[in-house]
Amino acid sequence: MSVRAKKHLGQHFLKDENIAKKIADTLTENNYDTVLEIGPGMGVLTKYLLQKKLTTHVIEIDTESVEYLKAHYLNLADRIISKDFLKLDISTIFDNEQFAIIGNFPYNISTQIVFKTIENRNLIPELCGMFQKEVAKRIAEKPGSKAYGILSVLTQAFYDAEYLFTVPPTVFNPPPKVDSGVIRLIRKENYNLPVDEKLFFKVVKTAFNQRRKTMRNSLKSFNLSDKLREDTIFAQRPEQLSVEEFINLTKSIANDAI
Repeated sequence: MSVRAKKHLGQHFLKDENIAKKIADTLTENNYDTVLEIGPGMGVLTKYLLQKKLTTHVIEIDTESVEYLKAHYLNLADRIISKDFLKLDISTIFDNEQFAIIGNFPYNISTQIVFKTIENRNLIPELCGMFQKEVAKRIAEKPGSKAYGILSVLTQAFYDAEYLFTVPPTVFNPPPKVDSGVIRLIRKENYNLPVDEKLFFKVVKTAFNQRRKTMRNSLKSFNLSDKLREDTIFAQRPEQLSVEEFINLTKSIANDAI
């Protein structure tokens, strides 16, 4: 018995054991005892997680995969969550315990998984996973390149992001049309912003929505004072600004409104 990959769920099953083990080994196992795998499919990654000292739980929306896992991983049966990760209230799963997230993430929901992780960062010290290569690169990118954008800044405000390795399409069934990339996010020691979080998100998103313009033009809708707009930061384009500079800019904008 095997599970049929379903297009609407964005399923591409990893079939290379070496890569599965390599992904499992990206976990540092620091500051948590529990790991949650998103979208285990037929358990190629799960089997290597179960060899670790961690307590492994999996979350799977595909009923066929759930049946397969129950039949083939008997010791996992009571730790299979048959729900949609994106709709789950994370604080209810492990009684507010710290846990890591890992997975060969479906491309169509991978960025939403990152944003949900950021929202629940008080519980998630680490995320390791496989994304479409382009998305993985964007998450881990540093300032100054075209790939650096909203996803880079919002993730790196709370997590240290590292691009680990590239995975070719040939190791999947069915093979995707693009390369994949594996990254690791480790939560920063201080993962609370010294500014209003909603305003920070708004500044970052507004700036990058018109990324070819200077900050002076892209942030026009904020109706900033002439004095603040004279700051040299406004002559730059958003991809030139570091996370720290975006935080400082948000502070200045908040004070400007007072």
